[in-house]
Amino acid sequence: MTLPRRTFLHLAAGAVCLPTLPRTASAQAYPAKPVRVVVGFAPGNAADVITRLVGQSLSDRLGQPVVIENRPGAGGTLGIDAVVRSAPDGYSLVSCSSADAVNAAIYHKLNYNFIRDIVPVAALASGPLVLVVNPSFAATTVPEFIGYAKANPGKVSYASAGIGTVVHVAGELFKAMAGVDLVHVPYRGLAPAVTDLLGGQVQAIFSTMPPVIEHIKIGKLRGLAVTSTARYDALPDLPTIGDALPGYEVAITFGLGAPRNTPAEIIGRLNRETNAVLADPAVKVKLAGLGVVPSPQSSAQFGKLLADETEKWGTVIKSAGIKPE
Repeated sequence: MTLPRRTFLHLAAGAVCLPTLPRTASAQAYPAKPVRVVVGFAPGNAADVITRLVGQSLSDRLGQPVVIENRPGAGGTLGIDAVVRSAPDGYSLVSCSSADAVNAAIYHKLNYNFIRDIVPVAALASGPLVLVVNPSFAATTVPEFIGYAKANPGKVSYASAGIGTVVHVAGELFKAMAGVDLVHVPYRGLAPAVTDLLGGQVQAIFSTMPPVIEHIKIGKLRGLAVTSTARYDALPDLPTIGDALPGYEVAITFGLGAPRNTPAEIIGRLNRETNAVLADPAVKVKLAGLGVVPSPQSSAQFGKLLADETEKWGTVIKSAGIKPE
């Protein structure tokens, strides 16, 4: 089930101002025990690394441990499903991003609807993807990559963190705009995908920054271009894919969500504390080392971002005919 963009914006904004008088006392005492954050991907994935980094400082501000729980599989939907079915008390959160909002376009039998059942809590960090190849691959630029792929249709493979992930749909958008035939190889997370890229089992990946940036810097992987509209500070020597394919742009924002009906006071507390963590200079430096930048936003602003990305990627998924395995 999908909802119109206007309806989603209404729900996202309204979710943070629902009446919560019966739960005022519990909200004021929050948090009284550890807070669980479910990550729907394997350890080492960008969402996992960023959530753990922010979670360490968030623990200090909340006065309770923030415990990360990995539930990889089905493009992150297993993690979302686990939190949707949890009590809306602020003790079960989920690591989410724009990719989660478009899963309804792929998985038609989900037990939940992301934009209805998850309240945006706070954005954490954002950044572009980067097109990376194994150093043994012939291409050293995007035009060379496109030329090689056109000369060898169906012989160049690119890895992803799973069907329907932003890493996957970024590759499908590239295929459509460049007119090339690449073979998609899905994995259960970016960490195993990058491992196989390092080993030469696949030739390329459109990766988020954290799992690959150090490999690029030391030469174990070759970065060809970033997916932002301008050169990116974390990898300033790389051009943009848009230089070769005008109009190509991909960015991803990672954040936190909570079950529908979580008290507004709790959502507000989590948003304020998360944004305070992102303002910490030490956290900014650590995020920069991962190739991403802090993205402090209100809950409503994060909800609007998810709506905008839903509209964009829903179109790509439908046109590419992406379906679950």
